[in-house]
Amino acid sequence: MRNFLYLLAFIFTVLISACSPKAGEMMTKTETSEASPAPAAEPSLAPSEADTALLWRISGAGLAQESYLFGTIHIIPEDDYFLPNGMVSALNDADEVVFEIDPRQMQDPMAIMGLMSKINMRGDTSLEDLLSQEQYAEVESYFGQMGLPFFIFKKMKPLFLSAMVGQDMQAMQQGGGMDATGSKSYELEMTELANAAGKEISGLETMEFQLSLFDSIPYHGQAEMLYEAVRADKAGENDGGESEMDKIVSMYKRKAIAEMASSVSEEGKGVSRFEELLLTRRNNSWIPLIEEKIAGENAKLFAVGAAHLGGDKGVIALLRKEGYTVTPVF
Repeated sequence: MRNFLYLLAFIFTVLISACSPKAGEMMTKTETSEASPAPAAEPSLAPSEADTALLWRISGAGLAQESYLFGTIHIIPEDDYFLPNGMVSALNDADEVVFEIDPRQMQDPMAIMGLMSKINMRGDTSLEDLLSQEQYAEVESYFGQMGLPFFIFKKMKPLFLSAMVGQDMQAMQQGGGMDATGSKSYELEMTELANAAGKEISGLETMEFQLSLFDSIPYHGQAEMLYEAVRADKAGENDGGESEMDKIVSMYKRKAIAEMASSVSEEGKGVSRFEELLLTRRNNSWIPLIEEKIAGENAKLFAVGAAHLGGDKGVIALLRKEGYTVTPVF
C-alpha cells in the first residue's frame, strides 16, 4: 500500500507535465497566399528565439517592487537539474512562491486518494475502446516493460499516461520515492527551498481544476497522442537517438522557451481544443491573478511550466500586453 501511494504521488507530480511537448516537429515555415499578401501583422510581444531565459523580471506599470516569472520542467533527470542565474536572488527577494498548483497537495496521500475517481475516464470507457487491437497491444507492452500492471491504468485518461511516457516508473515502484528514479521535480525542490526560507506558498489553480481539463479533450484524440508518444519514445530508444524525454530536457537546458511553445502547438494539432484548453485559456485566466499579487508591496515569484511562457498567447506576451515590462534574467 505504501509503494502504491508513492506511485500515485509520482503520477500526480507528472500530471502537469501532460501539457509539455511530447512529440512532433516544429513548424519550419509559414504558408502564405501568393494571390493576396497577408496584411502587416502587429509587432509580436512574444519572446524571440534569441530570448533563451527561464527566469524573467516583471516591472513597470507602477509596481512598487519587481517580481519574477520562472519556467519549470516538472520532471527532470537529477544530473540535468540546475537553477539558472538569478534564481536564488529572486527566491530571496520574494515573500511568496506561486505555482500552477500548490505542490504540497501532491504530497498529501489523503488528498490524492480523494481525487482518484477523477483520474479515470467517464463511464466504462477503456483504452481498448479507443485504439485498434494492434495499437493497444503496443501501448500495453510499453507500460508492461516499465514494470506497471497495466490493467490498473487502462481506464485512466490517456493524457495521464502520456505524462508517464519516458519516466522510470519501475524504479519509482521499487524504491518508494522520487530519488529512486534519479529524477527531480522543480516544484518539489522549490517548495523545500521556500519552506526553509519561510516563504508563503500558493497555487494559481487546484488539482481538481487541472483534472477537469482532461475531460474537455476528446478521449480518442488523447489516445492517439498517447500512442504517438509511445511510438516516438520507442523509436528514439531503438535507434540509439534521443528519447522524447531527452528532447524535452534538451529544450529546457537550452532555455528555448519559444521552441517549447511552438512544440506544444505542433503536438496538439488535430486534437480538438488541445492548445486552447491546456495553454491559452489557462494563461489568460492566470493574468488577473498574477496582477493582483504583484500589485502589493512585496515581490512574488511565479513558477509555471516553461511551455506557458513563450508564444503570442503565452504569459510573457500577455503581461506585456497589459503594460508590464517583462525582461529576461541572464
